[in-house]
Amino acid sequence: MQLKEIDTSSPVPAEGPLQGPEKPYKGFLHHSGSLPFGQPIALSEISGPTYLTAQTLIQQVAYTLSDRLWTYSPETFDLDVAVKSWYKGGEANANGYPTNVEAMQIRSGAASVALGYIFSPDFDLKKRHIPQSIIASSSSLRYLRAALDQLSLLHSVTNPFVAHIAAVDYMGGRVPGLVTDYVSALSLAEELGFSVVSSLSAYESQHMSLLATLFASVVPTIHIYDGLRVGRETTRIIDVLNKDGLSETYQNLLKDTAESGEKYTGLDNKVSKLLRAFNSELGTDYGLFEYNGHAAPESVLVTFGSIESSLASQVARSLERDGAKVGVINVRIYRPFVEEEFIRLLPKSVKNVGVLGQVKNQYEVSDSSVRSNLFGDVIAALMFTKEWSKLPTIIDVKYPREQVWTPIAIAAAFQLLSPKPFLQQDSETPDVSVQEGLQILDSTSVEQFTFWNLDESTSGDAAVVIGQALSTNSSNNVTVKTTHDNLLQGGVNRTDVRTSKKTVDAPYAVDAADMIYIGDERLLNQLDVLKSIRTEGKVILRLPGIKDDDVEKKLPTNFRKTLTTKKAQFFILDSSAIESVADDASLESYLVQLAFVRLSRSNYEPLLKQKLSDINGNKEIIDALAGKLVKALRSVEVPENWATLEEEQGSPLLPVDIMTNSFAPFDKIEQEPPTFLRSWQTVAKGLAFKEAFGSSQALRPNLPVKTYTVRVRENRRLTPLSYDRNIFHIEFDLGTSGLQYEIGEALGVHAHNDEKEVQDFIDFYKLNPEEIVEVPSRDDIEVLENRTVYQALIQDVDIFGRPPKRFYESLADFAEDPVEKKNLLSLAGLEGVNDFKRRAEVDTITFADVLAEFASAKPSFHDLVRIVSPMKRREYSIASCQKVTPTAVALMIVTVDWVDPKGRNRFGQATRYLNKLRPGTTVTVSVKPSVMKLPTKSTDPLIMAGLGTGLAPFRAFVQHRAWEKAQGIEIGPVLLYMGSRHKREEYCYGEEWEAYKDAGVITLLGCAFSRDQVNKIYIQDRMRETLEDINDAYLAKGGSFYLCGPTWPVPDVTNVLEEGIARDAKKHGKKIDTLKEIERLKDQGRYVLEVY
Repeated sequence: MQLKEIDTSSPVPAEGPLQGPEKPYKGFLHHSGSLPFGQPIALSEISGPTYLTAQTLIQQVAYTLSDRLWTYSPETFDLDVAVKSWYKGGEANANGYPTNVEAMQIRSGAASVALGYIFSPDFDLKKRHIPQSIIASSSSLRYLRAALDQLSLLHSVTNPFVAHIAAVDYMGGRVPGLVTDYVSALSLAEELGFSVVSSLSAYESQHMSLLATLFASVVPTIHIYDGLRVGRETTRIIDVLNKDGLSETYQNLLKDTAESGEKYTGLDNKVSKLLRAFNSELGTDYGLFEYNGHAAPESVLVTFGSIESSLASQVARSLERDGAKVGVINVRIYRPFVEEEFIRLLPKSVKNVGVLGQVKNQYEVSDSSVRSNLFGDVIAALMFTKEWSKLPTIIDVKYPREQVWTPIAIAAAFQLLSPKPFLQQDSETPDVSVQEGLQILDSTSVEQFTFWNLDESTSGDAAVVIGQALSTNSSNNVTVKTTHDNLLQGGVNRTDVRTSKKTVDAPYAVDAADMIYIGDERLLNQLDVLKSIRTEGKVILRLPGIKDDDVEKKLPTNFRKTLTTKKAQFFILDSSAIESVADDASLESYLVQLAFVRLSRSNYEPLLKQKLSDINGNKEIIDALAGKLVKALRSVEVPENWATLEEEQGSPLLPVDIMTNSFAPFDKIEQEPPTFLRSWQTVAKGLAFKEAFGSSQALRPNLPVKTYTVRVRENRRLTPLSYDRNIFHIEFDLGTSGLQYEIGEALGVHAHNDEKEVQDFIDFYKLNPEEIVEVPSRDDIEVLENRTVYQALIQDVDIFGRPPKRFYESLADFAEDPVEKKNLLSLAGLEGVNDFKRRAEVDTITFADVLAEFASAKPSFHDLVRIVSPMKRREYSIASCQKVTPTAVALMIVTVDWVDPKGRNRFGQATRYLNKLRPGTTVTVSVKPSVMKLPTKSTDPLIMAGLGTGLAPFRAFVQHRAWEKAQGIEIGPVLLYMGSRHKREEYCYGEEWEAYKDAGVITLLGCAFSRDQVNKIYIQDRMRETLEDINDAYLAKGGSFYLCGPTWPVPDVTNVLEEGIARDAKKHGKKIDTLKEIERLKDQGRYVLEVY
């Protein structure tokens, strides 16, 4: 393998400081992903051919035509960032005054303020004809429903009303992320009688916003569009109406439809008439439904949604060129669903009709009883028509909200409608052959580029700047789209740039890039970044400070192999090779921009350099860096033998794309206020003259939760002294604290560090324990809190906790010894993964241990407080019922202790603290809600399984049921299963359980003492032995199941419950999916786990 510099005709200037303006440089500032190229745009600037996002155009229509505009935009969605700016700047709407923009909270009762305004006695009736609008995401619709229902009912006596809805929601679960959500809007429109208009692409978003506002004059209307990709992609739009054009068109349409004199009453007729008038005014050809594909298709796919419709049309045309008899009907106006027009448009040759309909999740996809909203409309239209002697077969092609659509995925949906394969696959590269066969984009006329970067990178906006520079060529059509994954590698972003002489409508990630830039080597182990590069494409990898001989070592095997098989050209960008960039990381963005120009547009480099200078505002710096680029950008010869490398065994299959879960980079920089050492006199003045100094005393003011002071009433060991496990019962007297708790809640104990260990650390670190530390509050930096160094180490600083990687990285900044600095950085990086894991899991190293090990790294106490994690409260399930013991709260705890490899005794901080407490000692505590809640009915059965200290909440449960029984309240069956090692040593609260059983409170007591016999018996075995009892209580009588304790028995215990469900279903002659049934029970709150 050889590395060589890129040839350049320009001489390399001597290394030296870059000449130019004093820092900070002007640079490029990215404001929001919903704005064109991330830049603010004035309302007056939106006109004619220009670069915009669909979200900006939708805001333009809403602002221009509305009297008031209520926005419901989740944080970082920025659905209203433009209208808020226009309102703040006083820009007038079409009515001559600024549209009042009110950014509202998304909560129950949302949009009630709109009702209050419209129906206020003070409302100016002269404005009754002016539309009122909402901009929101589909995630907010459930909160808006009540108000929208009222607006629908009262529409005939109120203003025209339109809601512009970005179809996007956040979905939690195993792989959380942002999803495209149409189903919420379609269901709401069905229930409330709203009209629904869909934008199929960014190019028509202004027209559809205008059409929806026009429809609002006859019916409340929802305008919906893809809010995940289409709404946020920057693209060139030709026929943009400016503010005056919008106003004139809207008024003309209202006038024409009002003066036509046509007598019509049906909503279908009203909407159809308005659409015809709209097309006549603008010279467009929009339809209620639109057909694309073969003239006489055998299979037709019906679609709704921006990306779904756009891609399906393109794929249908591509398949038609290859002879496939397929077509697609895109639903533009979903409500009202004009059946006659749908039947008219559906070709009579069709044999199979597929309905591409969205449902809520994957469970609904697999549930045959669930149908999509769109399927219901299509089947209703076809069932009552006489156009076919034999009805076409109707197939419900359901998909979940998290579905990511690509040309291949759409082609697969078409394939479900026909037994004959549309596209032939190559056995070696099936995806590539199908992709090329689809011919969605012409590779000879479209260039595609992908930029991968970490959010922490200073060059994260380089791709957007490049896109903006390319867009200055009026013959180009450029699209730019950035996506963010805040959960991968601390924040990763991907930016796709496409450029073509023709309009580009490609609402999916680049899958055949001409060039890929990778901003950090760590991404190579997280993503298959080369999956989306075309054959003979170019790859730039940022590797600062790399030596020629070390390049191969940095590259994973699969990455090297793919470079060879795709015949890619490989380049290294070494930012450290230019001293100025090495000293100032903010210059890296310029370097990336110049490297892109050098490798992709070398013939136009002088012109593009000027464009980059105009955008960045630093011509001298860019010129100087361009001259030195040859030192940083090197070509790497790819050896042919890389193609024969064996793939690493056990290496995971890497994802080809990030999971979009945010619209903004992950802001990891938390502004931590500095700490200061102050004299005791400063504190004394604050305490003596509270009013003058604005000071007050508070219990643990640094804690963000409400705290209480309680006293230890009892602390007794439950296991024998000779036994190796110390399980103890500790009870606190609530006194006058006012602490109240519910069944199943947890008690947070704000424990202290060990006094001796703290004193030893103070001596080692040479601190003055009486020095006063003044710390700004975590909740309000204007409020200062004071404590001594000793108090801070006892109560606040987790100096004996386990350090995360970021601590090693932060500590490296203070290391004076180069070797120690290198070792600290190694432990914080990828190369130190194994060592870090050993130190954390085997050696159980603490912050204090690290500070002792790396003696040259000695941050001041102020810095130490900043980089060492704060102590957290430890939460324990409450083992008592306050109705039974109103002035006490009890816990059941096992002491955590072990011996590390050096022979040192180690202890769990909180359990050691609690175990040492004696009666009368005060403790700071707080209460935390829990998922462990009793059923609402006392007669509902309880099935509880607790292992070890997992019995704690069930003691409270049983106490509560015993109290109810004593009050004469009828109680349901109580089944209690417990697991531990030995009955003699660990039958904790055994006498209580037996007494409750004798009293008829506990119905069944299943004890599993695993080591009291040769064959080990576990809790799941006792459950299996009494499965009929469980079925009777759980399934027949509607009981609830609870498991508390360690995680390891969860699969086995769940298997027993599934066996019971299957046995019960068989008994009743039913077929059931046991896993789905468990999920259903979980949703009902009848399968509850609290495991650790």
